[in-house]
Amino acid sequence: MAIHTASRMAPDADQTRTALDPQELGRTGLTVMSVGARALYFALAIIFLWIGAMKFTDYEASGIAGFVMNSPIVGWWHALLGVKGTSIMLGIYEIITGLLLAARVVSPTWSALGSLMSVVTYLITLSFMFTTPGVAEPLAGGFPALSAMPGQFLAKDIALLAISVYCLGESLAARANFSTDYAPAMRSPRDGKDTTAS
Repeated sequence: MAIHTASRMAPDADQTRTALDPQELGRTGLTVMSVGARALYFALAIIFLWIGAMKFTDYEASGIAGFVMNSPIVGWWHALLGVKGTSIMLGIYEIITGLLLAARVVSPTWSALGSLMSVVTYLITLSFMFTTPGVAEPLAGGFPALSAMPGQFLAKDIALLAISVYCLGESLAARANFSTDYAPAMRSPRDGKDTTAS
């Protein structure tokens, strides 16, 4: 009786192999990657639209003033437009960037432009890590220890820059009608065959 019960509780070998089938795992992985890739565009779009809208407030204008005035790259913006004018200009730029990124569902050409604008944005903001006072935390021994603000606040832009570069590449590939579903890379490590084939 005990042996019979144990045999019924033991997992069926065929079911185990099916659950761990490399082809099924590969197809699931590609689906998740496809969803994630599209989500990256909308995540960036939300960031740009939200923060871009905040640029029209006095609070945000004064908040970014320290980054701009200490930058040799964009410091001249204040002399040309003033503190509030600079913030408004950035707000317009960021809202346009967000709209272009969200337009990936309509046209990869538009999203490619938005992605390029995003890349430029985060290259500039990451340069602030080298020009803004207070990035290193002296109480923790200085660099490479980062202060909570502005050091760690700026460091997150490393990931946002990487996302922007990916979106730019994906948009350009889609514009040229290249497949971006990674299927050619899904090869069996044993025989080199395409594991995505049905």
